Amino acid sequence: MTAPLVIAVDGPAASGKGTVATGLATLYGLPYLDSGLLYRAVGVLAERGSGAVTEASAEAAARGLDPKVLDDPALRTRAAGELASQAAVFPSVRAALLIFQRDFAAQGSGAVIDGRDIGTVIAPAARAKLFVTASPEVRAERRWKQLKGQGESVELADILTDIRLRDERDSGRAAAPLLMADDAVLLDTSNLSIEQAADAARRIVETARAL
Repeated sequence: MTAPLVIAVDGPAASGKGTVATGLATLYGLPYLDSGLLYRAVGVLAERGSGAVTEASAEAAARGLDPKVLDDPALRTRAAGELASQAAVFPSVRAALLIFQRDFAAQGSGAVIDGRDIGTVIAPAARAKLFVTASPEVRAERRWKQLKGQGESVELADILTDIRLRDERDSGRAAAPLLMADDAVLLDTSNLSIEQAADAARRIVETARAL
């Protein structure tokens, strides 16, 4: 019996992994989880509850997380992204969200999940693994355009600084750091259009399915 198709899409902030993952979920008719929203929700709730993202406030938010909060538009803001990165460094927070994510990946229908540690921690047995990246400058410009489109007043230079700080924090944390799984395929979207990135991702998945 063929195992369910689980697709792990990892990569740094604004690399295009969400767009790639969403497209793959639509293409293959699979449920999709943006794991970054879980951490954004935890960060936002922790900050709202105690005024700061401490390990205690973040763990409490993670353990009591209601999936309905993932629809909150506030989770898409620049501030929420920064709070998510702060919350993700705590092992207790990652442990609290681990079961939720693994249960999602274990659905009989298969699943597409994007994040920072999907192919290495959440779904190490995923049939297809992609590591989506782009240069910091390209990622900063993408995020800047996204935030401007949402009505936020931001400077491109500040976004680039945020991107580099988040990369350092995500890659250097002790718990499940951002890194490419040994069996993942690298997809650099720096010079690709959305359509080109989607086609490249499809070909990576089809190759993995054929193995």
